[in-house]
Amino acid sequence: MRHIHVIGIGAGDPDYVTAQAVSALNHTQVFFAMDKGPRRGTDTDELVALRRAICERFITHAPGEPGYRFVELVDPPRATTGEYTSAVADWHAERAKIWAQAIETELGPDGVGAFLAWGDPSLYDSTLRILDRVAEHVEFDYDVIPGITAVQALTARHRIPLNDIGEPVLITTGRRLRDEGISGTAVVMLDAECSFQECPQQTRIWWGAYLGTPDEILFAGRVGEVGEQIVAARAEARERHGWIMDTYLLRSAD
Repeated sequence: MRHIHVIGIGAGDPDYVTAQAVSALNHTQVFFAMDKGPRRGTDTDELVALRRAICERFITHAPGEPGYRFVELVDPPRATTGEYTSAVADWHAERAKIWAQAIETELGPDGVGAFLAWGDPSLYDSTLRILDRVAEHVEFDYDVIPGITAVQALTARHRIPLNDIGEPVLITTGRRLRDEGISGTAVVMLDAECSFQECPQQTRIWWGAYLGTPDEILFAGRVGEVGEQIVAARAEARERHGWIMDTYLLRSAD
């Protein structure tokens, strides 16, 4: 039976790749990579290149042994109008069809493939949900290799604990932050709108982009003090690279 590894490769620094992930990389014949450029209108070849670089660093084959190869899949467009949850569900369904066809045509009946998930496959990543849909079209089994999350990288780089003593932490999105506000501590992901600008000016923020890479950017302070700097730095970096991955931690001033 075909087997798929879902491998968390960390937040950007190749040193975040675990020994378990290295073992899975070395047992993989075909790596499937999504090219998101057509969907976002940007050039995201760098993201695929970073995945290739990780493979080149950690995969070793003895002379005469078969190597591995990459299969790049074009990401279908996601609707930008209408109800958000329905748009995402439709997008995932289209992705599942593409993945199913690729697995069936590019991977032999007993082949081993892999999807390399940025950060950890369990945290704001759609790979596992889509693979459940893929299983409706083609037979395979899969395992999940955890990775270092952007949340862990962010708190490590800022040298801060994730939570206040005995207090909970909310992990949310920019969209929900705008709708619901903040109370206590929240980690915000998937925020293209810099939604922290709507928080009280005394809210503390620890922000990071391209965590663990040579292009890493960090800001920390009160929203009223560093918010505008973050917005400007984020816009400039996204324009320069064609993509950006950022996350931040907020603590209310209460």
